[in-house]
Amino acid sequence: MNDARIPGAFLRPGTSSFSDFLAENAPDLLPARRSLPAGSAAEIAPHGTTIVAVTFPGGLVMAGDRRATMGNVIAQRDIQKVFPADEYSVVGIAGTAGLAVEMVRLFQVELEHYEKIEGSILSLDGKANRLSALIRANLGMAMQGLAVVPMFAGYDLDSGTGRIFGYDVTGGRHEEASFFTVGSGSLFARGALKKLYRDDLSPDDAVRVCLQALYDAADDDSATGGPDLTRRIFPIVWVVTADGAVQLADAAIGSLADQVVGARMDRPDGPLAALPGAGQEA
Repeated sequence: MNDARIPGAFLRPGTSSFSDFLAENAPDLLPARRSLPAGSAAEIAPHGTTIVAVTFPGGLVMAGDRRATMGNVIAQRDIQKVFPADEYSVVGIAGTAGLAVEMVRLFQVELEHYEKIEGSILSLDGKANRLSALIRANLGMAMQGLAVVPMFAGYDLDSGTGRIFGYDVTGGRHEEASFFTVGSGSLFARGALKKLYRDDLSPDDAVRVCLQALYDAADDDSATGGPDLTRRIFPIVWVVTADGAVQLADAAIGSLADQVVGARMDRPDGPLAALPGAGQEA
């Protein structure tokens, strides 16, 4: 007769980190523990770009395009790049798509596991640090061309503000003020955000600014996909406030995308940024 009892490892008191638990009891399940042949694997793995995030009073917006590329080929037109991390935070992925999605799933379980073990929600800084550790563990894969560079953002319950965190491939973490971008189209998206961002954006305006930035990224970066009006494929957009993280419906994003594309028919380079009025400091 088979012994159907739960293994002792699942019953012992231990760490609140699920990834540490896996590393001790089932390390082969961790994405970064896989073995790869020598050389770069970057050209055979789909990559995802571009992610943008913008804060507004009382929250933030994160949006991502839907294109994944493999070399010079479009590998997927409707990939999802922005995910909920927990009730009050979201994470966007850039880099090797398959590994990034697995890392996000592990991060989601990590936060849920902490909440169940400790009986409380991890602070936003704590969440950002946990993601940093997961990225650091993937450094070996990154050195073989399978880098994952996510963006993390959430609503800080203590300060009542939206906060954005960026990372490098070594797990280095830095907080960004107001807005941030990652991915191959990030330089073009950031240029748009510099001109369109204001401290007093409404949630709806913050969404529009993100869509304009993604359009500009797609306009100059072949790896970034713009709104696909024919297939009705639009960016994934999440809004995070004190009420939690909410993904905007495709119908709402489609309507805004139609407006953005329609306006670009008259002005291909996008909307003009407001300049200081007479008598104001330039």
